Amino acid sequence: MQQFIGCDAHKRFSVFVAVDERGRATKPVRVEHSQRHFADFLKQLPAQSEIAVESTGHWYWLVDEMERAGHHVHLANPMEAKKRMGRTHKTDALDAKGLAILLRNGTLPESWIPPGPLRDRRELLRTRMALRDLRSSLKRRIHAAVDRYGLHTDSIADLFGNKGHEYLASRLAEFPPETARMVQIQLDALDELALHLEAIERRIHVEITPGPEVQLLRSVPGVGEILAPVIWLEIGDVLRFPRAENLASYAGLVPRVFSSGGHTRLGGLSRFVNQYLKWAFVEAANCAVRLKSHRHSHIGSLYQRLLARRGHGRAIVAVARHLAEASYWILRKREPYRPPRRKTDFVQERVSARHV
Repeated sequence: MQQFIGCDAHKRFSVFVAVDERGRATKPVRVEHSQRHFADFLKQLPAQSEIAVESTGHWYWLVDEMERAGHHVHLANPMEAKKRMGRTHKTDALDAKGLAILLRNGTLPESWIPPGPLRDRRELLRTRMALRDLRSSLKRRIHAAVDRYGLHTDSIADLFGNKGHEYLASRLAEFPPETARMVQIQLDALDELALHLEAIERRIHVEITPGPEVQLLRSVPGVGEILAPVIWLEIGDVLRFPRAENLASYAGLVPRVFSSGGHTRLGGLSRFVNQYLKWAFVEAANCAVRLKSHRHSHIGSLYQRLLARRGHGRAIVAVARHLAEASYWILRKREPYRPPRRKTDFVQERVSARHV
């Protein structure tokens, strides 16, 4: 009789519960997280078992071990899984049993499992993004220190360029002593970060070859040599999304909808999305609307129309959603970006056709 296995994974251990086709559950088994013990336990399970495990922060090695043992792994969305379990009590055994029951019933909310090499290459771009965020944070702290002591100047546009470095060095003695030391340490850290970022970008060019998918994505407005591989690697297999709207939702660019009794209200964007992909599309949208070449295009018109009524934030998200949906069709059809056709274009074509 076939068994369906649920795995409630924690940092130090996992709890396994199996449910058969009639819904009868086995006693929970706790397995410590040493690779040897975990691998030995997996070998004792029936061959090619169906195992459901939640997408936690340490699922990579667990899934790798399960697949290495020849089992079929199903990665569950933890938020949706807990909603569908609907339990008032929570224990490790109940969570594992709940996952097994959802798997048995065919209602497990599954997440895509990226291949190991793809997960590994993602780290290049995700680390670059993390270091960029750290660099921005340090720059904000230095700007704040300069403003606190009235040492700002309007004659230098970039405080961290060559002239900016010379200006800070010349005014460093005017800070209080400990503040001056901390500003200098942060300036040194910025120089170190710049070296690391350059090394990572060189590595990106070596490891991530500009294949056809990356070249096609570079046709999207605002997408350059860094954002294109970010989008490609974070999307992975585009065929896992049935529609363009699903990809936009996965990227966190679709507002939540509250509709009841004939009244519909749009809520905010969900936090439980692919934040890296969301950042990439928003960054591309910000770049695109600043380009003069797109000022009178569909993107420019969409941004300007929403800017007056909704403000910059919502207008940029709308542009980012357009870019996400366009990326979906680019990868599906393997064709470069083409702006949507306006209604006036169709009217002109009909008029021309009548005169032919």
